[in-house]
Amino acid sequence: MTEEKASPSLAFWVRARSHCPILTGRTIMRSTHCQSAVTNNSISYLDLAMNWTISHKPTVRTLGNSLLVALIVSSLLPNALLAQRGASGPTEHDAVEPINHLPNPYETVRDWGVLPDGRTWGSVSAVNVDVDGIHIWAGDRCGVNSCAESEVDPIVKLDSDGNTVLSFGAGLITWPHGMDVDAEGNVWVADARSPNSREIQRTPSAPMNGHIVRKFSSTGELLLTIGVPGEAGDPPTHLTEPNDVLVAPDGSVFVAETHSAQFMDVRGGAAKSRITKYSASGEMILQFGEWGYADGQFRAPHSLAMDSSGRLFVADRGNRRIQIFDQEGNHLDTWYQFSRNSGIWIDDNDVLYAIDSESDENYNPGGWRKGLRVGSAITGEVWYFIPEHMSARASGMGGYGSMGEGVTVDRHGNVIAGEVGPVQGLTKFIPRLWDPNGR
Repeated sequence: MTEEKASPSLAFWVRARSHCPILTGRTIMRSTHCQSAVTNNSISYLDLAMNWTISHKPTVRTLGNSLLVALIVSSLLPNALLAQRGASGPTEHDAVEPINHLPNPYETVRDWGVLPDGRTWGSVSAVNVDVDGIHIWAGDRCGVNSCAESEVDPIVKLDSDGNTVLSFGAGLITWPHGMDVDAEGNVWVADARSPNSREIQRTPSAPMNGHIVRKFSSTGELLLTIGVPGEAGDPPTHLTEPNDVLVAPDGSVFVAETHSAQFMDVRGGAAKSRITKYSASGEMILQFGEWGYADGQFRAPHSLAMDSSGRLFVADRGNRRIQIFDQEGNHLDTWYQFSRNSGIWIDDNDVLYAIDSESDENYNPGGWRKGLRVGSAITGEVWYFIPEHMSARASGMGGYGSMGEGVTVDRHGNVIAGEVGPVQGLTKFIPRLWDPNGR
């Protein structure tokens, strides 16, 4: 078997300085030294490098590689120590300096992924890595921005090369918006709206889906539906424009509503911004949040993520912030430093990926740019910034360039973004190997 050398990446070293995370794509056995160093907030970077034990068949970590690692880490010491900076805390967004100029250690690959039968991609906001950490699930809006008038499968599974290996869901989903894959490999999809009047006029036979969350097996069998297809309303029986769904490690299910709430200026009517917690069988457990600007209130909770300690992160897009809760709905913190997020993802290392598809002078004044910000879900530090890519039109409502709306990360650290609007489809961001010159 050919030996595969593990090449240290910029992401590895910046993450290591924070809390000794798992090396993306490999299994790291954390040393006692690393654990105690983190507890005491006094990491020895040279010792840290020498104490990693890496197991990833067929990867072999040799003494020579370890020495190289130690030299690289020691050369980074001054910058690593100076680069630490804390989260800005729960301050007003306009008082936070825009974070637009951090390193970008990723290569951008546009138009990643191939649909079956020569199909072209439509808008994609629902993306999620499979339970195997390799395959990617995506919810394609059937070549356009809605599946109301389509007979193709909106849910697709892609291998690591971007080839579709499975698809399903035709006639069962109108507007795939959010997605999660649970520990058993089941695929949960938030279908945010029903066919609109124009679609019904053109296609009277359009299936009445939307305002629901559907659970599918890994092979596409429909197992559960939360809400009533085609009918907006309130839990426990109904949903209104669900944005995202997240399955916690204990099997409980969190659903975020309502998509149009970010455009509301006053409470009432369709301005229902809330999180509802369900049992694994779809029975309502509790609900928290309402439309508004205060902590614990939302203006379109657009995406959900959970860290290793079980804290629930909510991308409160209309309020240009991330809010953090425990699983009983108690507010813990509010962060503004990751910008106005359409999608968030937290990996097993508690690295937070926050993607901003809408910032401009109207939707996020003060100089914030669209892009992907990567940082710590533990400390709130922002480490990297991947800027928007060029497009004929801007994503969101204006401004400059485009950036995806949904985000997920595979076990090798590749970031997959779902694009909505002018570019559509998927974008892949591949971590670059470490370059001593910082490129």
